[in-house]
Amino acid sequence: AKAALENAGIRADEIDLIVLATATPDQTFPATATTVQHKLGMTGGAAFDVAAVCSGFIFALATADGLMRNSGFKKALVIGAETFSRILDWSDRGTCVLFGDGAGAVVLEADQVDTDEPMGLIAHKLRTDGSHNELLYVDGGPSTTQTVGHLRMNGKQVFKHAVTNISDAVVDLLGTAGFSHEDVNWFVPHQANQRILDGVAKRLKIDQSRIISTVSMHANTSAASVPLALSQAVCDGRIKHGDVVLTEAMGGGFAWGANLFRL
Repeated sequence: AKAALENAGIRADEIDLIVLATATPDQTFPATATTVQHKLGMTGGAAFDVAAVCSGFIFALATADGLMRNSGFKKALVIGAETFSRILDWSDRGTCVLFGDGAGAVVLEADQVDTDEPMGLIAHKLRTDGSHNELLYVDGGPSTTQTVGHLRMNGKQVFKHAVTNISDAVVDLLGTAGFSHEDVNWFVPHQANQRILDGVAKRLKIDQSRIISTVSMHANTSAASVPLALSQAVCDGRIKHGDVVLTEAMGGGFAWGANLFRL
């Protein structure tokens, strides 16, 4: 959050909204966002968590966008942060080698722009399907086992659903927004694994040169993976002001979705 504020040239006391996506909060309550709020020195506004696992940042962006358009918030921090190492079963080689810890953040500012092209956050597509709980979940919780539990996953089934669900969400989003995949400069997907990235790209006919892949650097960091990949591509100069960016993710729930925006 501090790095995002510094890059944006904005003071913490100017922020009036924090939406933090995480599946690994510091405490059951209060929301981890309130801890971030306090440590930043932000005394007004609102701060809360969003729980959509790997899709958390996608959902958090859409949530912040809606609140800023309809509830008067002016400047927001949207954060994805995870410590998945705390919920891994280190004897389960089907999961423990895939996930990592990380965090990333963006600053949003409500503004009127006089331009013929849509700017900022353009559109979102969010979906969930609770019938697939047993394919990707944590086997614990305060109201069930009074334990934190460990991550459990049926990798083959998750892969199959991920490619189909993410692709469908992207197609729906682009259609709703009146964009085609040729209009998108950069595709910033959830960094689940390279096979899913390749599968979605092939299904959507997106050229590999336009895909930001950082999974080899930090593994699957759940809600942190999209902002981490976005940060990497902005810092190294690939993503520039005016570029159209498409993000997507799918995680436990199942929860999945996509965002479309122009920087």
